[in-house]
Amino acid sequence: MTVYLNLAQIVICVVLIGVILLQTRNSGLSSTLGGDSIYKTRRGLDRTLFQLTIVLSALFGVISLLSVLFGR
Repeated sequence: MTVYLNLAQIVICVVLIGVILLQTRNSGLSSTLGGDSIYKTRRGLDRTLFQLTIVLSALFGVISLLSVLFGR
C-alpha cells in the first residue's frame, strides 16, 4: 500500500509542477500590490488551471497524510 501511495505522490507532484508552470505570469503578488491596476477575472483555461492547482495540492496533502498513517 505504501508503494502505491508513494507512486501517487510522485505523479501528482510532477503534474502539479507542470500546472503551476503553465499559469500566467501577471497574476501573482506584484500585480496585487499595484503592478496592474485593472482587475482581471480568471476565464477559460486560466481558471481551469487555477482550480486544478487547488485540487491537486489538496489531493497531494491527503495522500501525504495517508502515507504517514499507513507507513507505521
